[in-house]
Amino acid sequence: MNPLNTIEHSRLETSTDQHTDWKKWGPYLSERAWGTVREDYSEHGTAWEYLPHDHARSRAYRWSEDGIGGICDRNQILCFALALWNGKDPILKERLFGLTGNEGNHGQDVKEYYFYLDSTPTHSYLKMLYKYPQAEFPYARLVEENRRRDRQALEYELLDTGVFNEDRYFDVVIEYAKAAPDDILIKISITNRGPEAADVHLLPQLWFRNTWSWGRSDLPRPQLRAIDASVIHAHHATLGERWLYCGSLDGRVSNPPLLFTENETNKERLWGAANDSPYVKDGIHEAIVNGKTYRVNPAQAGTKCAAYYRFHVEAGQTITVPLRLADQFTHRPFDQFEAIFAGRLKEADEFYVAVQPAALNDDERSVQRQAFAGLLWSKQWYHYDVDQWLKGDPIGPPPPAARRQGRNHEWAHLNAQDVISTPDKWEYPGFAAWDLAFQCISLAMIDPSFAKRQLILMLREWYMHPNGQIPAYDWAFGDANPPVQAWAAWRVYKIDKKRRGVGDQLFLERVFHKLLLNFTWWVNRKDTEGNNVFQGGFLGLDNIGVFDRSAPLPTGGHIEQSDGTSWMGMYCLNMMAIALELARTNPAYEDVAGKFFEHFMYLANAMNNLAGEGIELWDNEDEFFYDVLHVNHTNHRLKVRSMVGLIPLFAVETIDPCLLEQLPRFKARMEWFLNNRPDMARLVSRWEVPGHGSRRLLALLRGHRMKRVLKRMLDSDEFLSDFGVRALSKYHKANPYVLNVNSREDRVDYQPAESTTGLFGGNSNWRGPIWLPVNYLIIESLQKFHHYYGDDFRVEHPTGSGQYLSLNDIAVDLSRRLVRIFLRDPHGRRPVYGGIETFQTDPHWRDYILFHEYFHGDSGAGLGASHQTGWTALIAKLIQQSGGSDR
Repeated sequence: MNPLNTIEHSRLETSTDQHTDWKKWGPYLSERAWGTVREDYSEHGTAWEYLPHDHARSRAYRWSEDGIGGICDRNQILCFALALWNGKDPILKERLFGLTGNEGNHGQDVKEYYFYLDSTPTHSYLKMLYKYPQAEFPYARLVEENRRRDRQALEYELLDTGVFNEDRYFDVVIEYAKAAPDDILIKISITNRGPEAADVHLLPQLWFRNTWSWGRSDLPRPQLRAIDASVIHAHHATLGERWLYCGSLDGRVSNPPLLFTENETNKERLWGAANDSPYVKDGIHEAIVNGKTYRVNPAQAGTKCAAYYRFHVEAGQTITVPLRLADQFTHRPFDQFEAIFAGRLKEADEFYVAVQPAALNDDERSVQRQAFAGLLWSKQWYHYDVDQWLKGDPIGPPPPAARRQGRNHEWAHLNAQDVISTPDKWEYPGFAAWDLAFQCISLAMIDPSFAKRQLILMLREWYMHPNGQIPAYDWAFGDANPPVQAWAAWRVYKIDKKRRGVGDQLFLERVFHKLLLNFTWWVNRKDTEGNNVFQGGFLGLDNIGVFDRSAPLPTGGHIEQSDGTSWMGMYCLNMMAIALELARTNPAYEDVAGKFFEHFMYLANAMNNLAGEGIELWDNEDEFFYDVLHVNHTNHRLKVRSMVGLIPLFAVETIDPCLLEQLPRFKARMEWFLNNRPDMARLVSRWEVPGHGSRRLLALLRGHRMKRVLKRMLDSDEFLSDFGVRALSKYHKANPYVLNVNSREDRVDYQPAESTTGLFGGNSNWRGPIWLPVNYLIIESLQKFHHYYGDDFRVEHPTGSGQYLSLNDIAVDLSRRLVRIFLRDPHGRRPVYGGIETFQTDPHWRDYILFHEYFHGDSGAGLGASHQTGWTALIAKLIQQSGGSDR
């Protein structure tokens, strides 16, 4: 089969051409809308407390909805998701539970077990698994025990509570199969894994997002109503009509009761005020859990409804419920139901056979496919009109005046209503600009059109600030993330070009022009002294430094950042590479390519001579890059051996001489500069010496310095772990870095697991663990250096081993170390699950993969957010390029 000729590939093409909108419906429903910035109308930005989990069942959301295993249309008008009750929980299980940033001893953390198992790019087939305990869910115990523990202790997890002992839980699998773009078959399968029969209540829910309670819509209120015993009719002025058919495959259940209420706030419960209607958002919960059947509408109409199934499930038994959400009425909704499901699954298999290399083994295929599934399930409809949010709504009390100068007040132009790839739909239910850049690399392997649209979206005028800044994330749009968008656009362009045989130059040109604005913002705002050395703040590396780099320094002064300047060097080279590609067909881009070439040269010079004072970011004694603290007219090198000192490796680009011959104006300008500024040329590369394959090299590091940095990076007593490159050298385990300035002591220790500090909420840690995005950039940089130096340039790897490898072989080895985090080792254990025996040995757990935010620097165990696909989906790309040969 031609790799691009599967049925799913055809759907992608028709969706791109907008002939048939197969992506109209998808898993765009968040897993957490409570505790978010958008729902926060507090005076001082206390988002976690303003709308907590306990309010979520009773309070109508203003900006978006949430649910378990849910779907919605791309404008989130109509939503579908699961609700469950085991007969013991104090509340209906309508959404995933977790700790807030202030409750967890390591920040926010979801306390549920769920797994994204499959998805096609058009969501023609979707599959997810949720594990639901049969015992009462220990909400209070999870909060109290985690609150009791300090940052030195492990997190208290749901498995630790014992509610899964003796396998007393239900496996709840939800699958979707599209018969057509607006015709969605739904299959819910519940298996009792326990030793005894148990009861479970299943409530598939359908509801409209509340758009009518805020005084901003002239549309008539939408309505759901029962039209017979098992059919719900939905009507909306713009979405049109839909029907939800509720059935049974095995014939044991017929005509489940249909329960209706309104998706409106229960003011009485929350504030003691009178409700506008007796039927409110938590009406179905009250009817099921508390027996208050008068809380649902006997007229069987409303804006939120559920079909109510009750099952007594024997040990080991599986029950299955079919439903269908369609835009046409039919008397036979379940004809060909299983055949359609089988067909969509077959097409999904064919799609991934075409995508995955034939050499992969079964475990590699499974991990990669689940990484893609997580990436695709993590799309979310994201809605945030900052101007409206700051001003408040016509119906409702005005927000506190302090909000007008509070969070995101400088971003009133931002108005988002888009499906966006998110880092994690529970832990980070919104976009993060630099995460998104990495996510697009893996997305480009399966849906390059969506990847390109995501990169363009962040640069559109309703996101990008008028001054050129790209919004970081909604917790603080004005934070500075590493400028990786140009790199991502260039990589996505090349992945797509290799796949299609022709490059999308229109895409490249669109992003290039907007990135010119962003580059100018960086130069004007982050190079405060005009000396080509950049600060930038925390730059996505959270607690990696001695201080919180996004806040004013407690010592006073400022930091010249090695990573800030290196990221800008990388940015220059990425922009130069894009300009050179565009110049192949439009000579006007030769001039701007020359501009970025020269800017890079000045940056390289500045790293070795700050402001002309002879101060280097490079330390000749340690042979490593460090930040420099300027305070009280003195300079202090912050000698922390961290990823900050490895990031200069990322600024590397090779130029083929045949390209120079095609671009005479750029070549002439480059040669003039090198001839007239030999002092700068010597700092970067030996242009007069052709590289391997007659390539030319631009890099912040070359030859000797690169080898010295690699010596530390590839040392197992420093950065090199069995599972990748650590973010902080293990050297600091025995030798913590201590800085004494102005009678103040600050220190950095090697911490390979969770953070023991509260910087950035304490839920991420760059002081020792392994992070996929920077590891991926290290691997790519080594490959680029290899293009220039070839196989004859060899480096000892690991340091002290006596084994010398080419840079490409080292890149392959680092890739395999990262991939091994997720694969079974010879003992059948996956490093990602550490010492959690249930995940390591139980046949109903061990092959389901969680893609964590970061990984233990020594053991490879998963840490932080547990569904970070997200940038951890980069593992799919690493499996693609290095899997199949590590046996």
